[in-house]
Amino acid sequence: MKASGTFKVIAFVPTSLVPDPAIATALPVGVSTMEKHYEGAVVGRSATLFTAAYDPATGVGAYVAMESFEGSVDGRSGAFNFVHSAGTQGTDRTNEFFVIVASSGTGELAGISGTGGMRVESDGTHQVWFDYELP
Repeated sequence: MKASGTFKVIAFVPTSLVPDPAIATALPVGVSTMEKHYEGAVVGRSATLFTAAYDPATGVGAYVAMESFEGSVDGRSGAFNFVHSAGTQGTDRTNEFFVIVASSGTGELAGISGTGGMRVESDGTHQVWFDYELP
């Protein structure tokens, strides 16, 4: 099954957490928390732990995110985790990874599994989709 929707980032909060021991690289590493709100066949909200090595001046970098979602997918209510990552040279999105975390589903989403993806449209709209299965 496939479900898609749009989302808005409601909060993006950098933390003071830094790797220990600190290692200097050409791209600084940062950790932030995020809150997102979803609409469409995917409706709800998420809390995200977001780690990135990124240069805001050039737009070059990569991120890894662990997202906890609660709401509904195609009308089925519950919660689950998904992880996603991607790289960029400033104008693209490469080496994408997106997977629903096994055994993380609750409620009507218990047993959910699958993959998905994200993209940002030229008008700034954030898209998400899940290619998923339920028992």
